[in-house]
Amino acid sequence: MKISTKGRYGLTIMIELARKHGEGPTSLKSIAQAHDLSEHYLEQLIAPLRNARLVKSIRGAYGGYILGDEPANITSGDIIRVLEGPLSPVEVLDDEEPAKRQLWIRIRDAVKDVLDNTTLEDLANYSGDGDQEPYMFYI
Repeated sequence: MKISTKGRYGLTIMIELARKHGEGPTSLKSIAQAHDLSEHYLEQLIAPLRNARLVKSIRGAYGGYILGDEPANITSGDIIRVLEGPLSPVEVLDDEEPAKRQLWIRIRDAVKDVLDNTTLEDLANYSGDGDQEPYMFYI
């Protein structure tokens, strides 16, 4: 399974909205500028997110977008499924060799587990600290 720019940039939009949650609407222009992305492309991505009620649009001079729910209630899986479709690396066929079929199912389930257990709140609050031990050099 390969996540396209639709999924990657869609996550970028949603993480930015999560970081600004409770501060009012955020414009796509500000997100595009902050991440050096095409505003036009982000406009195409926001429509399916809005249709899925993951975001709400606010009209007016100070309008923009807000999350449709609390960041803790929206998972990365919700977003990826809306923008990319099903999370299966291959189409599992009933007549496929059982060992291979089981492998594809295990891969699909592992990806699903990670995406469905990673919320926008997790991503918005991620600092990168503590995940990897720093290199230690001894002289």
